[in-house]
Amino acid sequence: MEKLKRERVSVNGLGKISLMLDDYNDIFSDFDPRPNLVRMLSVDFLDEIKRATRDKKEGLELNFLIPQHLREIKEENGIKKRLKNHFKKHYEASKKEVKSVVKEGILFVAFGVILMFLATYILFKFEESTFLTTFLVILLEPGGWFLFWEGLNLIVFESKKKSHELVFYKKMTKAVINFNSYKD
Repeated sequence: MEKLKRERVSVNGLGKISLMLDDYNDIFSDFDPRPNLVRMLSVDFLDEIKRATRDKKEGLELNFLIPQHLREIKEENGIKKRLKNHFKKHYEASKKEVKSVVKEGILFVAFGVILMFLATYILFKFEESTFLTTFLVILLEPGGWFLFWEGLNLIVFESKKKSHELVFYKKMTKAVINFNSYKD
């Protein structure tokens, strides 16, 4: 994977990314001995694609350049299918993760508002302060504010952090994948 080279060109709005590979193994993890149809993808390979696609919109064309004497069309078709399955699987997982974070944030905000409402209700309902009512207000107010702000943090910031993966995998599920030859 040391010789992996990348070329980015935009043609008529289509993001073209070319990666020069020594062989098909550059796509897959060196630690996974299984056949390419089920083999794990290389972290270096995925990182390189993420860097190459960062500033690209949807409509990507991913071109793998393989030495001419190593080309095997049947192998390439299997690798394309493997890549598409990987990207689709991770897109669906990322989508669920972002939804889950937003849902959790909404629940935090809702429970925070309920706690603050309870604290306010106690203050208005019980005009005379007792030890118990004072303790409940002191307990409910900060808890309500904490849940409220933590929920907003999840909705606004944490979901945005996780959405980068979602955007990447969405682009890749729609990418056109080609293999081309080069003479070494």
